[in-house]
Amino acid sequence: MSEHSNHEPVPRWCSCAVPDDEVGPAASGFTRRNVLIGATAATALAAAGWSGPAMAAPGGRSDKSVTVTIMGTSDLHTNVVNWDYYKDAAYSDSAGNVVGLARVASVVKQIRADRGADRTLLFDAGDTIQGTPLGYYYATVEPVTETGATHPMAAQMNALGYDAVALGNHEFNYGLEFLDHWISQLDAPALAANAVHAGTKVPRFQPYTITTLKVKGRPPIRVGVLGLTNPGVVIWDKANVEGRVEVQGLVEAAARWVPVMRSEGADLVVVSAHSGDSGTSSYSGDLPVENAAALIAEQVPGIDAILFGHAHREVPERFVTNLETGKQVIMSEPKNWGQRVSVFDLGLEFERGRWRVATSKAMTVNTNTVVDDPEFVALVRAQHDAVVAYMNSPVATSSAEMLAAESCWKDTAILDYVNVVQTATVAAAVAGTPEASLPIISIAAPFNRAARFPAGSVTIKDVAGLYIYDNTLMASVLTGKQIREYLEFSAEYFKTVSPAAPVDPPSWTNAPTPRAASTPDYNYDQFSGVEYTIDISKPVGQRISPLTYGGSPVADDQKFVVAVNNYRQSGGGGFPHIATAPVVYNAQVAIREAIVAYASAQGTIDPASFHVENWRLVREGVPVF
Repeated sequence: MSEHSNHEPVPRWCSCAVPDDEVGPAASGFTRRNVLIGATAATALAAAGWSGPAMAAPGGRSDKSVTVTIMGTSDLHTNVVNWDYYKDAAYSDSAGNVVGLARVASVVKQIRADRGADRTLLFDAGDTIQGTPLGYYYATVEPVTETGATHPMAAQMNALGYDAVALGNHEFNYGLEFLDHWISQLDAPALAANAVHAGTKVPRFQPYTITTLKVKGRPPIRVGVLGLTNPGVVIWDKANVEGRVEVQGLVEAAARWVPVMRSEGADLVVVSAHSGDSGTSSYSGDLPVENAAALIAEQVPGIDAILFGHAHREVPERFVTNLETGKQVIMSEPKNWGQRVSVFDLGLEFERGRWRVATSKAMTVNTNTVVDDPEFVALVRAQHDAVVAYMNSPVATSSAEMLAAESCWKDTAILDYVNVVQTATVAAAVAGTPEASLPIISIAAPFNRAARFPAGSVTIKDVAGLYIYDNTLMASVLTGKQIREYLEFSAEYFKTVSPAAPVDPPSWTNAPTPRAASTPDYNYDQFSGVEYTIDISKPVGQRISPLTYGGSPVADDQKFVVAVNNYRQSGGGGFPHIATAPVVYNAQVAIREAIVAYASAQGTIDPASFHVENWRLVREGVPVF
């Protein structure tokens, strides 16, 4: 997981914003304007601040100097082309950003042409194989592990000639077997030095690689890259890694492996880390720091540059002083989904038989300055078309339009539908067990404020827009007291609002907490099945009214079966009690697929038959709405 702006969902299934300039789909989902190269990529890059060949002058002052250029991407999240599968149109946002590895390819090709392929390298910092409907489709609907097809991300990364790829936390979403299969399709080494076999210090994946650059007239240049994944894997994908993989701290692993790389002759050491640079964690407990990229630079000597990701931010250039050596370590994070490419220019000097970094600078290049590379569009066109067709498949008919726009502050029918499906699925599963006698309630969160079920035909695309993450359904047993404490934790999502303040709910949400500068929407859990109010005029910890169930007060020791997603049950978000509660259901049913199956079986979606307003916001006991 990662920290984002208030309304951008974390990409267990990445959400795309509504395009500002929708382009009607051609048969393939692309129009001619998407793929034709404009004047030249070089001209477009110049507009983005790229200075081109002048920076690449091969001579330097002598044959004892050279500039090595390292390009980096991160958090591509299966964005292969500039496309929004939820809107069935070219991706666009209010900032004019574009997405996709086909755009990245245009930038990379131009930089290689400017700098010279003999002195450039291309790395990625992880979160590659999951994040859009395309990633989900080729992992679960037509899994490449069964069809024998090449994963579209592997096909594009191979064609672009990546030199190394670090593993992100989302690489583990589909299980180790799927991940191993994807790695086997890559030409580049997939790196994760801190992911070790459980109970050992033996890396589960290749920890690093060293590439030799041979620049004419210069001694060989050995560039080592160390890959580091995120410790949160053991929480977020507990079901996939428990007892099999453990993840060490990034600083600990870097301190172990950087000296090894130096001893093996690496002139330059680059770290590709799937970890933000804030020094904070979204989780609690004893796990190592989630966003540790700057801590690596500060605490581990011998590193020349750090490419990092995970936080979905753009950091063109940052310098961190190493506490042991006093050396400035350069860092850069490219914005997610292929929106930016980080470019490091490392000026090397050959001294005493070895290369050393004399100068360093970095920048990010906006991929909206180029267009999709036609070769890379053609490479995945058939796979893309299959996903577009799948997303437009109808599943049911809705009697009314349902919107998620107000789901962060109102009990809405569209979010209730998630809870209806989860409750029905768990009820069927626990029938005939001792837990069948317990009340069943359900938890859901507003993942995507833009979600909508239209009146009329509802498609898989609509369901995917509502449930954007690749979560599976579980059920645990909680007591009334635990549920109340859970709800108090969830209510921290709201700022404290005076009873006299104007009604402006969008300004009340996403409150800061000791754990994060802003609480994301996906961490505002709502219960169905119990009745309660949230008094946002009261301090944190005193907001939830006495719970009732079926009109009767809920006792502290009363037990409930609670339908919950695997991310939350594993401890994601740090909610109390749920991670240690007894599990009574875990059939690995994908919640999105459960919604599709339920809707298809019912044939109709009628909010009048299931929408119950069981919670509401109040101020001093007075309903806000």
